[in-house]
Amino acid sequence: MNFFEKLAIRLSLTKAEISMVSILLGFLMLGVIMKQIHSVENADLLIKKAEEARYSDVEVDSLIRLATVEQAKVNDDVLREVAAEEKNDVVEKKPKHVSSGKKLLRGTLSFNKASTLQLEKIPGIGPVMAGRLITFRTEKGGNVKQFEDFLEVKGISSKKLEVLKQYLTLE
Repeated sequence: MNFFEKLAIRLSLTKAEISMVSILLGFLMLGVIMKQIHSVENADLLIKKAEEARYSDVEVDSLIRLATVEQAKVNDDVLREVAAEEKNDVVEKKPKHVSSGKKLLRGTLSFNKASTLQLEKIPGIGPVMAGRLITFRTEKGGNVKQFEDFLEVKGISSKKLEVLKQYLTLE
């Protein structure tokens, strides 16, 4: 007596039923193996995605480094501007009893390159208006070409535009 016949007697099944159960168990095992292979492939895909993310982190780091360098340049420019203003204060020797405490601008300056502090030196331009002008310049892409465009800025009338024309150039 072979193994299948002994099993058939113990389980009270026919040989055909045992063969069918064996085939079904074989397919079940094959399905488990295929699922395991599929999960390994998914793990490989996840590993590749993690490696790609790591490489993009390197790009982000390089962008941060570039931004840091640019910030350092801006800080250097500000320090030079402050040093130049301090030098001008020493040379001009203005009396300290001036009521506003800020120097008025002599000559002209380029609007497309002017800082907020420089714009505040124009008569009638305070910190808020200087901020609006800087925002306006940024919205125009950093290059304003006509004085009439200033009329779009809140608080700039034709009268104030005439004052701006005296002190600003559009290079």
